[in-house]
Amino acid sequence: MRVDLVPGYAEFRIGPESHAYNEAAFRHFLAIDRRRAARNGRSILLVLVNVRPWLGPEARLTDNMAAAVFRGLGGCVREVDYVGWYRGGRIAAAVLSQGVRSTPDVPRAISERLIAAFRYELPAHHSNALRVRVVRLGCGSDSAL
Repeated sequence: MRVDLVPGYAEFRIGPESHAYNEAAFRHFLAIDRRRAARNGRSILLVLVNVRPWLGPEARLTDNMAAAVFRGLGGCVREVDYVGWYRGGRIAAAVLSQGVRSTPDVPRAISERLIAAFRYELPAHHSNALRVRVVRLGCGSDSAL
């Protein structure tokens, strides 16, 4: 899979009328949302899904795995959220906007919901190979992504 430097859609659909963004578009929108969150005293959640490191440092999501991951992400996000490649071919992602009073247990609940969605979409040996991380960015976060 080649890295597309022009913002646009990835080749994966996440629903009947939705697409995943390619890396350039996803990072562009992420930068905008991070600035907006900081300006408004809010946070956003960045969901990162990749193959577990024990499969190798350069492990990529296969096309079938990526399609299932994007379907799972698409089924778990709201209309105001978006999904795409954080790192093309390696890390699928979603950005979830949050209110001012988001509770600390929200990232864990989101992670559990996504893991269940991936188990539904993929055979066990593929879903067990996925790592899901939910990182809070913006107000009240200490992340430096």
